[in-house]
Amino acid sequence: MIEFRVEDMTSNLCVGTIVDAIKTVDQDALVEVDLKEHLVRVDSALAAEDIEIAISNLGYTPVIEPQQGW
Repeated sequence: MIEFRVEDMTSNLCVGTIVDAIKTVDQDALVEVDLKEHLVRVDSALAAEDIEIAISNLGYTPVIEPQQGW
């Protein structure tokens, strides 16, 4: 699972837009979002950079977080 910090994700509208963008590049991706913490967790066969680009193309600034044991 890849974790991104998206500080400029501020509303449920942002969440929906980001999830839709991820699902557009990988319809099988599992996406978890913690709006309060500005975190997007993605389980996908795609490279982290591909998901980062999909989010960035929307105008957001995702930062890949170091792997943590969740």
